[in-house]
Amino acid sequence: MPLVPTNVASKLDLALLMLRIASALAFLYHGSAVLMGTFGGPGPHQFAAYHHWPVILGYLVGLAQFAGGLAVLTGVLFRFGAACIILVMLGAIFLVHLPNGFDIGKGGFEYALTQLLVALALILTGPGAYSLASRLPASLRRL
Repeated sequence: MPLVPTNVASKLDLALLMLRIASALAFLYHGSAVLMGTFGGPGPHQFAAYHHWPVILGYLVGLAQFAGGLAVLTGVLFRFGAACIILVMLGAIFLVHLPNGFDIGKGGFEYALTQLLVALALILTGPGAYSLASRLPASLRRL
């Protein structure tokens, strides 16, 4: 049996899994840093204070990042999770990075736009065969 699938559908499913892992790892990392203060992150109070936002927004941003990353990684409530990522990236672009231009090296929106487009593409394709979505009740599989 070849290590890499030979038919197109299997290759697409493997590619979707790789995209899901790549995107989800970033959001699990940053989301846990914002939501729980792990990896030397600020936690929700410091995150909100830095941006001059109410503390509830620190919790909501961290939760959207972490839960969105978990949903994208597992495929469970996948489209809802990808939508959370899109909302966070829209906020990051328009509230933080846009004044700095495109270049990520100068604090620009390059990476946030990339993650937004990956999440949008994943919403359009679905999680692929390598997800836990098939274990959900039929009514929840489309989320």
